[in-house]
Amino acid sequence: MTQLSPSDDVAHPPDFHSRPVRASDWPAIEALHDVAFGPGALTRAAYRAREGQPRISPFCRTVYRAETIIAAIRYTPIRIGGTSGPLLLGPLAVAPAFANQGHGRRLLAESLEVARATGIELVLLVGDPPYYARFGFVRAPAGRFIMAGPVDPSRILLLEMNGGVDLKGRFTGRVTGAA
Repeated sequence: MTQLSPSDDVAHPPDFHSRPVRASDWPAIEALHDVAFGPGALTRAAYRAREGQPRISPFCRTVYRAETIIAAIRYTPIRIGGTSGPLLLGPLAVAPAFANQGHGRRLLAESLEVARATGIELVLLVGDPPYYARFGFVRAPAGRFIMAGPVDPSRILLLEMNGGVDLKGRFTGRVTGAA
């Protein structure tokens, strides 16, 4: 499977820009999450792994237009079975008025490129397999990851970042925040 890069199938209108998340962005990002996901989002298993963790990591990015954030992606450093190093991707949110225009794909491709360049070996997420497959994510082997709270195991996806590097299940077990 070919993985998308930031230049593949990704919208780059001249009036939209992407950049790393800043602390001052957080209120706008929370408002975007509320619009994109509704109030029930905070009860999901992936949110439990983020509890008590910093809101911003070096891999979080936004897309903005005229200083208005229209899309954001978050990554949280996690531990899996007590081993630190992986990232938990999500949420990836796009304002409904800008959905299906390539902004989410752009953020995902750019942020994964940064993570790969800094040596991140594994990215985990709970999400839609067809959407994330184009970036190289695959379903996690059954029972490999244990998440707090209920989660559909078919939606636990992983990306071993440095293709050809077989992690041989090195990251296996309970998913918790890294702090």
